[in-house]
Amino acid sequence: MRSKKIWPYVEKVVILQPVFETQVSVDSVAQQVEHNTFNVGVLGSSPSWVTKAGRKIVFSGFFTVMETRLPIIVCLALLLACNAAVGQQTDEQLAAYHYDNGELAQAAQLYESLYSRGQNKYHYSRLLDTYMRMGEYRDAMRLVERRMKEHRADLSLLVDQGHIHEQQHNRKKAEACFDKAIGQVTADQQPVPDLAQAFVRTGHTDRAIATYLAARAKTQNPSLYFNELTSLYQKQGDYGAMTAQYFDLIDGQPGMMQSVQASLGRALQEAPDQRLADGVRAALVDRVRSHPENRTYQDMLLWFALQESDFMFALEQARAIDARYPGQGTEQLMRVASIALKNGSLDVAAEAYKTVQAKGRGDDHYFAARTGELEVEHARLQGGHQLTPQAYKEMKAKYQSTLEELGRNEKSATLMRHYADLLAYHGTEQQQAVDLLDDLLDMKRLPAKVRDSVKLELADLLLFAGEPWDASLLYSQVEKSNREDLLGSAAKFRNARLSYFTHDFTWAASQLNVLRSSTSKLIANDAMELSLLISDNMDDDSTYNTLEPFADADLLLYRGMLDQAWEKFDAVERSSLFHPLHDETMLRKAQIRARQQRYTEADSILARLADHYPDDITADDAIFMRAEINEQFLGDPDTAMQCYERLLLDYPTSLYTERARQRYNALKKR
Repeated sequence: MRSKKIWPYVEKVVILQPVFETQVSVDSVAQQVEHNTFNVGVLGSSPSWVTKAGRKIVFSGFFTVMETRLPIIVCLALLLACNAAVGQQTDEQLAAYHYDNGELAQAAQLYESLYSRGQNKYHYSRLLDTYMRMGEYRDAMRLVERRMKEHRADLSLLVDQGHIHEQQHNRKKAEACFDKAIGQVTADQQPVPDLAQAFVRTGHTDRAIATYLAARAKTQNPSLYFNELTSLYQKQGDYGAMTAQYFDLIDGQPGMMQSVQASLGRALQEAPDQRLADGVRAALVDRVRSHPENRTYQDMLLWFALQESDFMFALEQARAIDARYPGQGTEQLMRVASIALKNGSLDVAAEAYKTVQAKGRGDDHYFAARTGELEVEHARLQGGHQLTPQAYKEMKAKYQSTLEELGRNEKSATLMRHYADLLAYHGTEQQQAVDLLDDLLDMKRLPAKVRDSVKLELADLLLFAGEPWDASLLYSQVEKSNREDLLGSAAKFRNARLSYFTHDFTWAASQLNVLRSSTSKLIANDAMELSLLISDNMDDDSTYNTLEPFADADLLLYRGMLDQAWEKFDAVERSSLFHPLHDETMLRKAQIRARQQRYTEADSILARLADHYPDDITADDAIFMRAEINEQFLGDPDTAMQCYERLLLDYPTSLYTERARQRYNALKKR
């Protein structure tokens, strides 16, 4: 009987195979194989066949039944390909496992097998490194030479060859290989990155730099590999060469100055020490001296001085630019003044504004400079500076003359507000200050936010003048119209503080507890401190017998009645030596002495407070205040630095941390 002809299609194929019950699409076969590679390698199973119907693979129990109409030869090819992929991936995983665990002989055997299958560069690198770790330099050299025959354009292989000689202490042959690699660099940029990285990988940063420079020379492109070279010079600590790269780039492409400033600024921020900054400064000064006609270098030197917060040097450079380029340096002077003012360098800001004013009324920035100088003086007063009667009189005259020239209008609103502050808090002319703010509120074109800010300041002034209920009304108005922003939160806090002054502690505490979640960190912190002051100082009989005189003294302090406040706080301190309010009382007394310019007494009180109550909420306030007093008024930068450092180390979450870091770094540079 004749056998039936074998058809090119099979109806059913039954394969015995231990697999899990699942379904995947044909398109994800590769992912399924990869996912199960470890199980396949361990269990020795094979991937399932693909069905045409519905393009699904169906795994069911221990038997897989698949109906297909694919040509059987296609199925066989797919099976073999999947088996090969699974086998290679399994070998890769095992090789990596042995390599990572230091089982180098097993790793070498597997990587040899993997490399022989596809000449993959990753497998080559792993195999070479395995040989090197094993000390099998002969096998390593044979591997490199074999790959050289197949990849003649890969110059990094010469580095591998030289590295092998180097490990065998054959320095002469190693240098010959390295020189040969760099000598073969051409205008073709393709092999350059791999060659340079090979030098970096083997610890030859100088050779990597030489590679990039050779490529520059061959291509005649002086900005080629700029980022790579600056990074390598920085890694070497060769900051002179690094900055030279930046300046050479600007020479050829002046429009790149902003990009260079951004890149160099990041490098300065990330630098672990002062060496980079010193190198940049020296290089810039040298370039300015050797190229006095090049405005770019002068602008860069000014930028650098501002980056380093060296505002006096920045002012000198701005003046030099102004002198060399008449009419073009005023903007730089105003820029230095503005940045110095924002960073608390008030003397420099004042000098810069005065320099602009000296140009006369014809200069476009004259009135801005006059206003700026008064902003500096306002900042001094906000920082606790006290005016003599004569100084007060002179400053009042400056405000009056400036307002007469500029006019009292919406554009001079800030100046008018600062003038009111001077009259009310540094003189005895509260009514004139109130009238000035009322004039502002009468201006119909005053922006809504500015109007509410003026109301807030007027309320503060009324409270200062002894009109708490009128103040409370204004606070409530501002809070109501600004419920969703910081101005409303500020008004709410001030109203709560007013309730504290008037002994309505329960209501004050309820409002302060709401504010503790304010989006403003400063308001939230102030609210937390006052809330804790109230809650922590309730007496044992649930009364506030000790807190009430303390609040009275606090109001006197707010109103500037310093002698009366001192007497009140002194009485509280004597009557409550072991009361939780004792540290708060010490802080208030230090504040009074500082406002009275009795800085040595203030410093002594603050030192005792910080030492006796290091874990209390007032500790960081005392330390920072003491640092400022020693730096600004007692002329003791060493003690100031110690205080700033203590704040940074012991109170890293304090609101003063960033300012302390800035001042510490500034003092350290002196």
